[in-house]
This record gives sequence, structure tokens and C-alpha cells, in this order.
Amino acid sequence: MGRITETVKVLIIINVIFFLGSLMIGDVAYRLFSLYYFEHPNFQIWQPITHMFMHSDKNFMHILFNMYGLWAFGSPLEMRWGRKKFLFFYFSAGFGAALIHTLVNYYQVHSVYDSLLAGGWSQNDIMNFVISGEGGSRSILDSVSQETLNSLYNNFNTPAVGASGAIYGILVAFGLMFPNIELMLIFLPIPIKAKYFIPLIILGDLFFGITGSPFGIAHWAHIGGAIFGFIMAYYWKKNSFDSHRWN
Repeated sequence: MGRITETVKVLIIINVIFFLGSLMIGDVAYRLFSLYYFEHPNFQIWQPITHMFMHSDKNFMHILFNMYGLWAFGSPLEMRWGRKKFLFFYFSAGFGAALIHTLVNYYQVHSVYDSLLAGGWSQNDIMNFVISGEGGSRSILDSVSQETLNSLYNNFNTPAVGASGAIYGILVAFGLMFPNIELMLIFLPIPIKAKYFIPLIILGDLFFGITGSPFGIAHWAHIGGAIFGFIMAYYWKKNSFDSHRWN
């Protein structure tokens, strides 16, 4: 886990370039390259790729932890798999994260949408609300809570950014390939094997994804990356495909 591999190095450099670029041009970068809900006016077809290279400009730890995870856990996988296979895995996990995040968003948005229609708002009322925050009659609060309205607005308008989905795929694959490697955590300074640590953090994301996160984190994207990463890594390992290099 000490040496950085070439592909991982390039990915980190691209992430840093995107991060510095977003600091310079601000909202324009986020509007173009973040992953918006697919029915949002700002959604673009390239965003399922570009959002993997965007990180919050208000929280430096976001990109720092993701890049640390990419280096620490991605480099051993690239050494084992080779460049082409690692890249295929990385972007597939990232796409999987975007897909699961979008599907959960769709369910959450349209469940509230249906409730608002049943409560008397028109489709125009709902669209005006998710775009501007101003909807139809406030009597809707008799059947739909303000908290539910806020969640609709946030789910529709808040874009997803970060490499976390792809990183979670890498974490799962690392746990499958190197289950007995002992990891030392900053917040838990005792050695813990990868096969115990990685399921633990995924369960944490599942808990906050179901109950609602107070931290503004896209937990379902993490879970999506973990699911797709597990499927690929498990299949490759079971079929002895993980030792084949695509170079």
C-alpha cells in the first residue's frame, strides 16, 4: 500500500485539476459537471462521468479523503489487475453509484410528487416549487409536511459530486482481494482487518441512507458503488479472472 501506481496517479491529478478549476470558476463548473437529477434543467448527458471528478469546494476533506482512498486501496488493485482492467472497474463502480443514486432520487421525488397531486397541487404548481421554491396553495401542508416539501426541493436541486461511489467499489474489491490486511484508522487507532472494516462502513451508509443523513452525504451513491464493485470483484475472483491482466 506504499507505492502509487501510474493510473491512480493520473486519476488523482485529474481530480485535483477539476477541484482547482472549480475553485476558479465556481458555480459554472458545478452547473456543468455535477450530477443533477435527470429531470432537472441543468442535467447533461456527460455528468454521470464528470461528477466523479468534482468535489465540494467548501470542504477540503472531501477530496482529501477520496484521493487518499484512491491511492491507498486503488494502487494495490491496479498492481494486481493492470491498468485497463482497473480503469474499467473504477468507472463501472462510478456509473453504478450514479445509477443507484438516481433511482433512489427518482423514487423519493415521485413519491412526494404523487402526494402533492393527490393533495390538490397541479403539475405546474409542483414544477414551480421545485424550480423556484414557490408552489400552489399552502393548504397542501394539511396533507404533506413542510419537511417533505423540503426533501422534494433538495432531492430535485442538489447535485451529486465526488469520486466516493467509485472509491467504495475499490474498497469492497480491496476487502475481497486482501481480506486479512490490517488497517489503522485515524478515528479508531487499533488495527482492524479489511474484511471487518469495509462491511462496517457500508452498513453505516445503509443506515444513514434509510433513516436520512444529517450530513448532506449521498449515501446511496456509496452503496451503489459498493454493490457494483462487489459484483465485479466477486465474479472476477470466483472465476480466477482477477489475475488476468488486460495490458
